[in-house]
Amino acid sequence: MRWIDFQNKKPTEPVNDWPGWTEQQWQDWLNESKRLLDEMIHLTQEAENLRSDGKEAEAEEKIKERNQFIDDHSGHWTKLKPWLFALSHGKCWFTEGRDICSHTDVEHFRPKKEAKELDGSVRDGYWWLAFDYSNFRAAGNVPNRKKGGWFPLHKDSRCSRFCARCEESETYFLLDPVRQTDVDLLAFDEEGNAMPTPEANDWERERVRISIDRLKLNDHDALPQERRRVWQQVSQEIDGYLEAKSKYRPGINPAPREKMEEKARRIKELTRPDAELSAVALWCIRFRNDPGLLRLITH
Repeated sequence: MRWIDFQNKKPTEPVNDWPGWTEQQWQDWLNESKRLLDEMIHLTQEAENLRSDGKEAEAEEKIKERNQFIDDHSGHWTKLKPWLFALSHGKCWFTEGRDICSHTDVEHFRPKKEAKELDGSVRDGYWWLAFDYSNFRAAGNVPNRKKGGWFPLHKDSRCSRFCARCEESETYFLLDPVRQTDVDLLAFDEEGNAMPTPEANDWERERVRISIDRLKLNDHDALPQERRRVWQQVSQEIDGYLEAKSKYRPGINPAPREKMEEKARRIKELTRPDAELSAVALWCIRFRNDPGLLRLITH
């Protein structure tokens, strides 16, 4: 997982292979989002009125109608799918894979129809965010399907509702790739397994553990296998760099310098944000605990 700089981003800005929408295209998309939200508000209000009149069954049918309305208009958020993936160089925001995790989806970070807690209980979803692009994440099919409507909150957390919105005050379990502090909690080992960072506290470790499980970060065999391959590849480049560095003697034996440069360039390529599973490459370097290697990826 690499941090996605999503705040204040708009699809009117060209990024990677995304050419950018015109301001009119973007405004049209936002206007349609507003129209869809208004319709959902209407359906939800009808459900609440029915519930107030003691007509629970009819209210539930109205909620089902609202949820079906969301599904019927999935094409609206799909229009932003190419842009979302362009922000991550075509990679899933959760796994950093391209083709490893099957086909791609637009994931709603806060589930749009129902939200599931750790104990399996269900509450109404964040339907008002169904067409809010700030709730969209680019995801591979593997993590998206298992996550589903899963979005548990800490037992002491506030819970946002449309009539009392407080998403910014919620304390949730799932790691969010648009939050740098969340991304920094996820590490990897030489076997290709995702794991908490060594300095994580108990709450952070629990968040990572549950996120790994619900997003299938270790259960989808192709992911750990490919991570192992990347780790081994980076290790070979590091070993080559260190061997050349040990032989380099300015004025006496300058020849290894070219080998050092070659290996350093390759290490930087493997750790660039556009490289697949680059976070694994970064952790391979960090686990060496060598300041000289760290300088290669920070300059």
